[in-house]
Order: sequence, then C-alpha cells, then structure tokens
Amino acid sequence: MKTHDEIRTDVRTHYSAIARGDQTGCCGGGACGTEQLGYSADEIGAAPAGANLGLGCGNPQAIASLTPGETVVDLGAGGGFDAFLAARAVGPTGKVIGVDMSADMVHLARTNATRHGTTNVEFRLGEIEQPPVDDGVADVVMSNCVINLSPDKPAVYREAFRMLRAGGRLAISDVVEIAPMPVELANDVAALCGCVSGAAGVGTLQALLTEIGFTEVSIEIEPGSRELIASWAPGRGFERYVASAKITATRPATKKTAGACCAPGCCA
Repeated sequence: MKTHDEIRTDVRTHYSAIARGDQTGCCGGGACGTEQLGYSADEIGAAPAGANLGLGCGNPQAIASLTPGETVVDLGAGGGFDAFLAARAVGPTGKVIGVDMSADMVHLARTNATRHGTTNVEFRLGEIEQPPVDDGVADVVMSNCVINLSPDKPAVYREAFRMLRAGGRLAISDVVEIAPMPVELANDVAALCGCVSGAAGVGTLQALLTEIGFTEVSIEIEPGSRELIASWAPGRGFERYVASAKITATRPATKKTAGACCAPGCCA
C-alpha cells in the first residue's frame, strides 16, 4: 500500500507530463469528448487555446449557477479550462483562483491567461488538501474530476468548507464508485491516475459532507457517463465500477450557537 505522499507524487508526475505535452489525457487530449461532458460549443470556443486538455468528467459550470461579482476557487485547475469559463461568468468584478499541485500545470495555465488577456483569474501552486487560499473568500468551490485523485478526500472537503463564505456552495463534477472494485483495480496506479481507482462511494461522500457541516447535499449520477468512462481504457470495464456525478452542497448561511434561542418561547 502506497503512502499518501507516494500517491501524490505519482499523480503529480502523470499530470505534469500531460501539461508538458509528453502524454495525453484520458480521452487523448485536447477538446475531445468535451461536448459529451455537457459543454456548449460557445463554452468550448471561449477558453484559450491549450486550456482544454480533455481531462474532465463533467461540466461544473452547469451546476455552479455563477453570477457576476462572485469569487470562485477551482481545485485542480489544470490548464485552466473551467477557471477561464468561470472568469467569463463572474465578469470583471468577480475573481477566480485556480489551484493545482503541478508546477507545469500552473505554468501552462498562467501562460494561457497571459495570452488570452484574462485578468480576473489567477493560478496558485498548492495541493488541494491544503490550498493556499484564505478562509471564507469563496462564493463557489468547484472542481472537475480531480478530488478522486486525492488520497485524503476528507481534508479536501474540509478545506472547501473553510474557504467558502456562509451560504457558499460546492459545484463538483467527479467520478464516484458505484460498485465494489476488485483489489487489483483498486491498487492499480494507472487506474488511480486515470480517475478510477481513487473514487469514493456515494454513501461515503454523502456522510462525509454532512459530517463536515454541509447542507443540501446532492450527489447525482450522470446516466450517460458509462460510455465516456468505457472509452478511457477500452476493454478494462471501468464503467462497471465508477460513474461521473454532479456533487453539490451548501455551507449554511448561519451557524447555531449552543444554548441560544432563536425567538421568544423557542426554548420552552
């Protein structure tokens, strides 16, 4: 069994190679499959060339309901594809902070921002288990097919809760486990880096988010994701064990204080 640091090293090495162009993503790189993930032609065309590396499993924009002036944190921003679309949605009065553990990815995303002239987005180097972002700054924390790669998912979601303002929300597209995996698949490094063997179960995620303090937790399996996941490694049967899901939740707008009454007579 590998340590958390060893797993992070494997993941960082894999995705750094993709950022440098030495390796392609699950679907072969580029914009392949992006419309299948739920992006419109307008969204695909709006991002800078080189930002879409074909690494997602859904479209967090579709569930984020972003509005002008909001601040967004994108965990595992990669080349910046979703971050740039979010920056367009929140406008010049809003802000997007992309976080990625790979220095090569951060360099690529920053280069894309400069070339595209996008000034309301910045990219920071850091692990999603301890992102370099202050408390309570985000209206939305989003991520696209990245949290499954983390060996410490509770830390990721606790950090998301910390970064969110009261009333802030999660908008996550990720791979979740829908059936128990064979031991050989669960321990397969290539399957981990391919967003399969690190997936958490729906019930596990539901309980974790609730325990952390999120409300309105929803984990909705994408029914059409089976074909997409099957294409990642034809013949290996990944689609039997995992599926793409929309994960949404809210940080409560108010926090109850022990012993406090909400109104006259409420404690009677």
